[in-house]
Amino acid sequence: MNRLVDRLLAALLLAIGMLCLTRVYFALGGEGAGDAFASARLAFFGAAGVFSALAALLFWSGLLPGRSKPGPAIPLFGRGAKTQPRPRLRQPFAVVPFLAVLALVVDQLGPWWRQPQDAGKSLTAEQPASSAPKDQDVASAPAPAPEALERPEQTAAPPPPQGANPGASAKSAQPPSPASPSEVALAPSVSPPEAAPAPAAPPQTVAPLPQAPPPQPTQPDGHRDAVVWLAVAPAGQSIMSASTDRTIKLWDVDGKRLIRTLGVHKDMARTALFLPDGARALTAGDDGEIVLRQLSDGAVLHVFSSGQNGGVNKLAISPDGKRAVSGHDSGRVIVWDIEKGSVLHVTPGHDWSISGVAVSPDGTRAVSGSIEGTLKLWDIGTGKQLRSWHGHERGPYGVVFMADGRHLITGSGDYTIKLWDLDTGRAVRRLEGHSGTVYALALSAEGKRLLSGSLDGTARLWDMETGSETALFDSRSGPVYAVAFAADGTVLTGGYDRTIWAWPAGGAGVVLFGGAPE
Repeated sequence: MNRLVDRLLAALLLAIGMLCLTRVYFALGGEGAGDAFASARLAFFGAAGVFSALAALLFWSGLLPGRSKPGPAIPLFGRGAKTQPRPRLRQPFAVVPFLAVLALVVDQLGPWWRQPQDAGKSLTAEQPASSAPKDQDVASAPAPAPEALERPEQTAAPPPPQGANPGASAKSAQPPSPASPSEVALAPSVSPPEAAPAPAAPPQTVAPLPQAPPPQPTQPDGHRDAVVWLAVAPAGQSIMSASTDRTIKLWDVDGKRLIRTLGVHKDMARTALFLPDGARALTAGDDGEIVLRQLSDGAVLHVFSSGQNGGVNKLAISPDGKRAVSGHDSGRVIVWDIEKGSVLHVTPGHDWSISGVAVSPDGTRAVSGSIEGTLKLWDIGTGKQLRSWHGHERGPYGVVFMADGRHLITGSGDYTIKLWDLDTGRAVRRLEGHSGTVYALALSAEGKRLLSGSLDGTARLWDMETGSETALFDSRSGPVYAVAFAADGTVLTGGYDRTIWAWPAGGAGVVLFGGAPE
């Protein structure tokens, strides 16, 4: 069926191309010969005809991509991070020829189809007589160019847009000076008065370039690449950050200082989580290792190796700190026994790489999401899959449970945030506002506020009771990869700029911990 539609569309585009080229053929026969506007019309319709013919060929041969849904894609990290492009080549190849049809209709009905001599007479009739007195009605005088209306007389013209011709712009902005009555009387009767020369263009002035924004504060012990994870300690006095520079850092919030670099992974660090006891942490990364660390000195207590299951994209722990659930490159989901240092379950998982995981508040269930948009609900005790559904068009990167354990929130590469009823697998609310992948989510302690971070460079605060956006925090410095709530409810973000920001309620962002100098 799609093939037949493409063939019909190809035939229609070919007909449009022939109309445009026919228009060029007849125009070359003498319409508006030597006229600059006519030349521009010829060039436009010639290009439209060739473009339409090319589009017809591509649609006929089925070479244009874009009909199928975009495949899964993981947002880039590090200094080259960008929002994923969405190729749509079919639209311009189909729309532009139809715009050419509209141009044909407008061109056919336009006023320029009058004969050249008629147009000259009309123009002459509209000009004011040169012998009109100086106090003539202003409405009958020639209208000045728009540029002249925007500046007072005897002032320098503002710099033209980049790429414009300064001389031509200045001249077009000055209306010709009307001749005085005495000059008209002295002029020979057999020939029209000589037009007064256009005044010289005013001197060009160049406005000072806007000053670059002041550089953000840096600190030597800060992260040297993107901050991709933030976690707040149970007591709220410290936070942990994970970075693509492979390091895990522990920060003192009150003292605004680095306590220590807690550890270094062999590859990109992805996740850093405090255990409920406040004395230990679990960190994970692309090296496929989950490391149990002691916070007091960073000592490694145990290393959980995922082996052939690939890098650890996301990690979550149960509220009691006894279990951990990890999602891997291979699409597998692994349940770990933290106390025994062993594996409980390795699930068949997903067909695509895991993008997000979360553990329910009671610690009995887990949810995993993969980069093509599938979500799965698991029983942690048995490793059994309870439910599977396609939740998004792209990967759910942020995944958090509501306090009741029956509802789940996901943020995705399709730019949306959804609230799910896990009993039915249906979305009960959809939050929209981001213009890039929603990469991170955090739920406030009372469960009424949701914080989202996106590759569009913003973090947003949402009221979960109404679904409305209540605040927007614009980093103006690249994608936001990590979000968290401080103990006092202050919004924390980290991202592409290597910096950890604090956003007081109703205020501008404050650099909490700067990145290392470049």
